[in-house]
Amino acid sequence: MKKIFLLFAAACVFAACDPVSEDIGNGGHITADELKAMSTVTVDKAASGKNGNVITCSTSAPVNAKWDIGGKEFVGNYAWKKMKLGSYSVNLTALCADGTVVTAEFPIDCQEITNPLEKIYLFGSADNDKPAVLGPGDAAAGRFSDGEGKFFPYLSDDIYFGKKTLVFDIIAAEEGKFIWGDDFGCTCRVMNGWWGATYADNVPLKVGLWELPITDAIANDCAQGGSGKDLDILMTRGSITVKSVYYEE
Repeated sequence: MKKIFLLFAAACVFAACDPVSEDIGNGGHITADELKAMSTVTVDKAASGKNGNVITCSTSAPVNAKWDIGGKEFVGNYAWKKMKLGSYSVNLTALCADGTVVTAEFPIDCQEITNPLEKIYLFGSADNDKPAVLGPGDAAAGRFSDGEGKFFPYLSDDIYFGKKTLVFDIIAAEEGKFIWGDDFGCTCRVMNGWWGATYADNVPLKVGLWELPITDAIANDCAQGGSGKDLDILMTRGSITVKSVYYEE
């Protein structure tokens, strides 16, 4: 709860400098039903009549608002986001003038791509002919560091604190022994470059697209605006060949 109030406090400071922001000085609070009645969450429509993949959110409620759209947070009375196809729950958390916190939930279904997500490449490209090979026990190979990594660059704070999902295009995967035992497979550990934290272990990998969501813990540990420890993908069994790493938005 402390984290939510700190987030809203930052929003209040921003609103104080923004003449178009809504004044929430109503001295009271609204109910969750009132919040939902004063808020809208819509999806654009495809030519076929199906739901598109762009979610637009707005509220006229006299509150400081925080939207959670598919796990991504946006502070403000208005937000929008391009999505992958699928079903989502859009959540609105509101801080009322008297300090009361209320929430509203909006189920959304994205059925057809109307606005394709753009791929932002961090390593390689769609036609990269110099892929990265991550071998077992080689922490430098999968380290996102301009100074100590072999292939991958530093990630910006916008990527970390924007909670992007990294997509690894794996074009080859070879099984091998566990580096501390005899079990065969192709697995990795998601950690930071200072060996201080493990975020996921024994993650099975195969040819295809592997998605790695940036979590709060990863962002706080690895961003330069956090502790500054590099995100690292350590192969614990086998090896993979990575054609590209990107995120979509």
